[in-house]
This record gives sequence, C-alpha cells and structure tokens, in this order.
Amino acid sequence: MVCDGDTLVALDFADCQARLGRLLTLRWPAHRLVPAQAPPEAAARLEAYLSGRLDAFAGLALDPGGSTFQRQVWAALRRIPPGGTMSYGELAAQLGRPAAARAVGHANGRNPIAIAIPCHRLIGGDGRLTGYAGGLERKAWLLRHEGALPAPA
Repeated sequence: MVCDGDTLVALDFADCQARLGRLLTLRWPAHRLVPAQAPPEAAARLEAYLSGRLDAFAGLALDPGGSTFQRQVWAALRRIPPGGTMSYGELAAQLGRPAAARAVGHANGRNPIAIAIPCHRLIGGDGRLTGYAGGLERKAWLLRHEGALPAPA
C-alpha cells in the first residue's frame, strides 16, 4: 500500500513489488518509498473488503495518476459493482470508443491500485478470465469472493 498523506496512490500484492515499482517510476521517476504505518482508513477498508464488505473502497480517496484515458477507464472500473463483470469491449463501448478494447486492456494493466480500482472485474468477450497482473488464480479468487464466480467444485 502506497499513500500520499491519506490518499491511496498504489496498492498491490506483496509478491508484485517489481510491477508496483515500475508503475511508481512511470509516475514519479525519482520516487523513494519510506516505510510507514498505513493510513488507518485505507488499511481498515482493505481489511473490511477482504472480510467480505465488498463495497469497502467506495468513497475512499484515490489518486492513481495516469493519462486522461486511463483515468476514464479506472473510473469506469469503479462503477462495476462487486459481483459484476464486464468485457474489455463492453467497457470500451461504454466509454464511447467501441474499437478501443485493446486500449482498455492496456489501461487496465497499468492500474496502480489493485482491488480498490477493480481491474479484476474485466473479463474476455467470451467470458473467460484473461490477463491479471496478480495472476489468474488471484483474479478468480477475487471474483469468487465477490460472488461473480461459483466456488470451485
């Protein structure tokens, strides 16, 4: 979890530190992370989400940076409700750019705030789970946690 004051600017899984570092370097080339206590609100909301309160990130101050298009994609992701999914093409069409499914995928892959900006809710046009920086097993777990996928048999 990376914060600027009380604003969440990055969140990723512990084993994805290299990816997180690359995303932070894109935004702040000379950044230096300083270990600190996570802001209580951000930490409490992450814990609440993982404990089953799926709307826990609603209203949390986020600043993912990014280009105008990336911010549009990330804002649209936050509007997909827990338990819902959308294809890359559907999100592109929703943004008024029906031919931009690949660009949506690229923006999705640059999302620096995993879970709170729910990039895991995007799926392939055929309903398959595709691309997730944290790994497809994690994506499946998050979608099961939210009720979008059935529990494994």
